[in-house]
Amino acid sequence: MNLISLHVLDDALAVSYQPTNPDERRRFTIAYNSDQTIGENLENLRLKLAGLDVDAAVIDNALSYPFSDTVVGINHQRIDLGLAITNMLNVPAVSSQAVQQQGLTAALTAKRDYLTWHLDYYGQYQGKRNYGQEAMLTVGNGFIGLRGAYTEAHADADNYPGMYTAGLYDQLTTNLNGRNVTNEDLVNLPNAQALSFGVDHQNPFQIKAADIQDIYRSLDLHTGTLTTTMLVQLPTGHALRIETKKLANFKDWHRLAIQYRITPLNFAGSLQIYSAIDGRVINANVDRYNAFNQRHLRITGTSQQTDSMFLEGQTTTSAVKFVLGSRLTGPGTALTPQNHDRPDADQQVRQMQSLDVQPQHTYTFEKNIVLYTARETTGDLLAATQADLAQASFENTHKSSTTYWQHRWDIADIQLSGDMTAQKLIRVNLYHLFSATQAIASGKIDASINARGLDGEAYRGHVFWDEMFDLPLLTLYDPQLVRQLLMYRYRRLPAAKKNAHEAGFAGAMFPWQSGATGDEQSQVVHLNPLTNTWDPDYSSLQRHVSLAVAYNVIMYDRISGDHTFLVQYGLEMLQEIAQFWLSKAHRNAPDQRYTIDQVMGPDEFHENYPNAHSRGLANNAYTNLMVAWLFRELKVLRQQCQPDQLAAIDQKTGVTPQILDQFADVAQHLKLDINEDGIIGQFAGYFKLPQLDFQKYRQKYGDISRMDRILKAEGKTPDAYQVAKQADALMIFYNLDVPQVMTLLQQLGYQLPTGALTKNLQFYLDRTTHGSTLSRVVYAALTAMAGHLDRSWQFYSQALLSDYYDIQGGTTAEGIHLGVMGAVTLMTMRYYAGVDALADHLTVAPRLPHAWTAIAFKQCIRGITYAFSIDHHHITVTADQATTLQIQQQSVSLKPHVSTTITY
Repeated sequence: MNLISLHVLDDALAVSYQPTNPDERRRFTIAYNSDQTIGENLENLRLKLAGLDVDAAVIDNALSYPFSDTVVGINHQRIDLGLAITNMLNVPAVSSQAVQQQGLTAALTAKRDYLTWHLDYYGQYQGKRNYGQEAMLTVGNGFIGLRGAYTEAHADADNYPGMYTAGLYDQLTTNLNGRNVTNEDLVNLPNAQALSFGVDHQNPFQIKAADIQDIYRSLDLHTGTLTTTMLVQLPTGHALRIETKKLANFKDWHRLAIQYRITPLNFAGSLQIYSAIDGRVINANVDRYNAFNQRHLRITGTSQQTDSMFLEGQTTTSAVKFVLGSRLTGPGTALTPQNHDRPDADQQVRQMQSLDVQPQHTYTFEKNIVLYTARETTGDLLAATQADLAQASFENTHKSSTTYWQHRWDIADIQLSGDMTAQKLIRVNLYHLFSATQAIASGKIDASINARGLDGEAYRGHVFWDEMFDLPLLTLYDPQLVRQLLMYRYRRLPAAKKNAHEAGFAGAMFPWQSGATGDEQSQVVHLNPLTNTWDPDYSSLQRHVSLAVAYNVIMYDRISGDHTFLVQYGLEMLQEIAQFWLSKAHRNAPDQRYTIDQVMGPDEFHENYPNAHSRGLANNAYTNLMVAWLFRELKVLRQQCQPDQLAAIDQKTGVTPQILDQFADVAQHLKLDINEDGIIGQFAGYFKLPQLDFQKYRQKYGDISRMDRILKAEGKTPDAYQVAKQADALMIFYNLDVPQVMTLLQQLGYQLPTGALTKNLQFYLDRTTHGSTLSRVVYAALTAMAGHLDRSWQFYSQALLSDYYDIQGGTTAEGIHLGVMGAVTLMTMRYYAGVDALADHLTVAPRLPHAWTAIAFKQCIRGITYAFSIDHHHITVTADQATTLQIQQQSVSLKPHVSTTITY
C-alpha cells in the first residue's frame, strides 16, 4: 500500500511519501502562501504528488473533534484535511489516532465505507455556495422537501430554509415596465423547521459567523438522516454544542422530524428552546425572479396548545388550503411566548421551552412537523393534522426512513470498486431521485418529477422534458412510482389536446413547462442579465417535450412489461401525440418529403432563422427522427393489443385506418438535411450558417458556456452561427442506440457512410459550449459509443461532479439537477457496464472506465430481477427466473438463481 503521511506545521505542510517499495520513499515540505486560499495551497500538494501512486493518507496531528477525526488547523484556519484529500486524490484519509485505535487496514476500511455513504461539508459558507450545500443536503420523501438549512437560520443572503410539497403551484401577475407578466411557481411553504435556543431568556440564537467556531453537516445516505453539529461561542462567553438531526417519514409521508440535542460546555444556568412556524416567507431562492411578485401565501389562522401549534393558510391565487402543525417535546417547562404584541403575530406561531442546565450535560428535544393540503386530502385539514401529529415521533420517523432506505439500497444500490468519489455521488444521485418522488407512488399526489426536485425554486418548479432522463432509470427499481409519474401527464392529456387545438393542430401538444394544470407556463420574453433587456423567448417551441412524454410511455412499457397501463392510458397518449405530429407535418411538392417547421430542438441557442419573420426552425433532425421512431413504435405496440382494445382506443382518439396509413407514409418520408460528408444537419439550412471563432471568445470571456448571452450582449444572435448549447442533432443516438438510429435513417431513405457517428460527433463537439449540464452526459454516452473512452470519462466526470462542485457557478443553489442525476446514473449501467435495458432485447456489452475495477447492481426488467457483477474481464449475471439475454454478441440462457459467468 502506497501511503502519504501529513504533518501540519505552523507555516507549512510536511509530507512523507511511503510507498510499498522503500527505495522510492521521499519527504517534502509545502510552505503556505498567505495570498492563497487553503484550497489553493493544497493544490500544491497535488502537484507535488503528480506521477506517484497514492492509496491512502494518514494525518499525524489532527485535532480532536466528535464529528471528524481529520480536522486540522492550517494557517490560522481549520479544515477537514481528510475530506479535502479525498476530494482531491480520491483516496481515504485517516488520523494517526484512528490507526492506533483500529489498526491501519481497519481504519481505512471504515473510512472508505463512511465516505461512500455520507455527503459531508465542513465549515461555514456564505452566499450561493451555502445555498448549494443546502440543496444537496435536502431531506424529503416525495411529498415534502426540506432544504438542508440550519434550523436557526432565516432566509437571507447566506441561508434559505425552504420547504416545498409536490405539485403545489400558485400564479401571480406582476406589472413590470408596463408589461403584465404572470408566473406560476412551486410554492415555498412557511418555515416549519425554525428551531433555536437562547441563554438566560435572551433572544433566540441566529446564524452569525462571529459566534460559530465550527459546523459539520453530514447526510447519511444509509438512513436519510441529515446531522448538523455546531460549536457556538456567544459574546457572553457561553459555549455550547448543538447537534441537529432532520429526516422525512416515508411511511407516514405527511411527517418530518427534527431532533435537537444541546450541550452547555462551560456554564450552568437557564436555557430556552424556541420553536416557530413562520408564515412570513416568500419565494426568494432565485435572484432573477425577485423583480416579480413572489408572495404566494395567505395565512388564515394560528392556534396552539401546551406542546403543539398550528398554522393554517392558503395559496394566494390557486387558493389551495394547507395546515402545518408541529409539536415540541423535551425537558423543562413549556412557556407561551407573547405573540399578540408583535406586529406580525398573525403570520407566525411560536413556542418556547425553558429549563435549568448543567455543564457537559446533553438535553434532547424533538420537533415533529406535519403538513396536510387540500390537494391530497379531503375533509378537515386541521383535524387530520392534529391526529397525525399526536402519533408522530422522531423515533417512528427515523425507523420509517431507515427501513425505507435499507429496502431501497438493497434493490437500487450500484456498487463501484476503485472509485470512492463516483461511488458516493452515484448514491447521492439515487438519494435525490427517490427522496424527490417516492410518496407519489401512493397514487394520492398529483405531481411529477420536476427539473430541480423539492429543494429549490429554479425553473419555478415546473416539469420539463428532464423526466425522460429519470423515468427509465426509476422504472428499473420502482415501476409503481413511474406509473404514477406518467399519470401526471395522462391527467393533463385534455389540457395538451386543448393546447394543440388552440395552436391550430390536432392531437395533444404537451407544454414545454408544465405545472398545476398542464397549460403552457413558458414565458414569451426572457431577461438577458448581460444587457438587462427583454428578449423574445421562443422556448415553448420545444415541442419535442411531447416526444419525451411518448418516449417515457414506451420505455416504461418496454422495461416494466406493464401492458395494462399501455391499454388503459399509454396507447391513448401515444396516439394523441402522434396525431399532433401528423398535423404538423406537411408534404413538399419538389421532393415529396414531409417538413416539420416552427419548432426548436434541444439546442436552445437556436430559436429561429436570422432575419426571419417566422418563429422556430424547420426539419430539426432530433425532432424528425424521434417522430419517425414514434410512428414505428406505435405500429409495433398496436400489434400487441387485442382488436377490441384497439377499437376502443381508436374510437376515443379518432384514429382511423387512413390516419394509420399517413403515420406510415410520414415515417418513411420525413426530410433531413445531410451533407456530402454524412453530417446530419441540426436543422434545414444549418450548413449555411457561419462558424464562430471559439478560441477568440474563450480568450476574451473565459467561460463561454452561455454563448447566447455573450453574443446578444455584443448585438449579435446565436441564431446566426453554428453554435450549440447542448447535444441536438445527435441526441437521438443517446435516446436509442446506433443500430436503431441507422435503421430509422435507412427507413427515411438516407444512408450514412462508414464512420458517420465519429464524424458527426467531432463536428458537433467543435460547435457545442455545454451550456446545459445535460450536454455533458449525452456527449459522455456518444463518445463512449464511438469508442473514445478517455473523452467520455472527462464528460462523465464533469456531469457527475456538476452539482457537488456547482460547476455552473450558482445554479445548484436554486435546486439540484435531477435530469443530470438520473442520466449520469443510468449511463453508469447502460454505457459503462453495458447493460442496456432500454433496447428491444436486453443486451450486455461492457466498456468499464479504467478508474473502476468492478461494478455490481440489480435491475428489474419485465418482471425478472437480474443481478450483474462486471469487471474488466468477466460478466457474472443471475436472474430469479429462467430467461435468455445477449452478452457480447452471444445468446446466453439463464436458469433461475444460478450464476453464469462469461469471460470477455
